[in-house]
Amino acid sequence: MGPSPFMIAPVGHVRGGRDQPIDDDWGQSRARIALDPARFGPEALAGLGDFSHVEVIFLFDRVGDDKIEYGARRPRGREDWPLVGIFAQRGKNRPNRLGLCTCRIVSVDGLTLEVEGLDAIDGTPVIDIKPVMKGFAPRGEIREPAWAAEIMKDYW
Repeated sequence: MGPSPFMIAPVGHVRGGRDQPIDDDWGQSRARIALDPARFGPEALAGLGDFSHVEVIFLFDRVGDDKIEYGARRPRGREDWPLVGIFAQRGKNRPNRLGLCTCRIVSVDGLTLEVEGLDAIDGTPVIDIKPVMKGFAPRGEIREPAWAAEIMKDYW
């Protein structure tokens, strides 16, 4: 039995910020998330401005079918990094093309959320937005391999 497909409609789109998916220096990038006015009113974002950060789930919509990875690869193609499975990395060539980023809220205005540090490009479909709550933060120590720390040193 194969997978059962399901439909997810974007809640909005990224507007502004970068227009190219460059690997590093996302920390100062500012962008807006514009909710779909046909589906939402300003009340959908009510109270979000009381939080400092949001988690944004988005779609890597410009990754072609031929670029999807189902097995293992070397992050960023670097031969000095280990061969790791697609689920052991955060690359955009994922089977369902979903991205996740925690970013700082700059402002909330009507149907628009302005954020800093969103690593999605202009026009990207946004699937969901969730406030960051301490109660959902990881409990205990976070462990990661050396290559993962190295890949992030210039990311933000």
